Amino acid sequence: MVDTIILAGGMSRRFKRNKLATNYNGRPLIYHTIMTFLEFSESVTLVTGHYDLDYLQNFIDDPKIRIVHNKDYELGMFSSVKLGVSVTKNDFFLIPGDYPLVKAETLEKLLSNKGVIKVPVYKGRKGHPIFISKELISPLIDEPIDSNLKAFRDRYIVNYIDVDDEGILLDVDYFEDLEQLPKERNE
Repeated sequence: MVDTIILAGGMSRRFKRNKLATNYNGRPLIYHTIMTFLEFSESVTLVTGHYDLDYLQNFIDDPKIRIVHNKDYELGMFSSVKLGVSVTKNDFFLIPGDYPLVKAETLEKLLSNKGVIKVPVYKGRKGHPIFISKELISPLIDEPIDSNLKAFRDRYIVNYIDVDDEGILLDVDYFEDLEQLPKERNE
């Protein structure tokens, strides 16, 4: 059993508007991230913050999806990570909502390998999603709020897994990044 936590709490400062609601191939950008993980997950938790996800109501109606609001989103992404982890009981994938091109085969490869933390690597570069075993839920919740995911991750043995998926690196920070994404997703 695996869950997914999708981080959607940021302010999109560099993008200058809610990037996750921005149209990509006819749907909100975050929709593509959600759909990739939905088929692999018992539950998908969307952690909101600055923006609500009301715009998704017309696109998604699945009982496996839950939305939790991080009222402390201004404390940074790690506060959203901790909130998402606090409502999870299974092993989980963790990914920011602006990674719409991760391939299903990458998730399969992460699931089929061993390790308490697994990170995909494409051409020598680490990407997303990160897989974290449920045995690390309590230590992650107990991690100080002024820490971060990298500091937490680096205290454990990480299995870095080579994948043939540039999508693990392709996030959207600026409007130009969105324009550079392929017009059609490669499934």
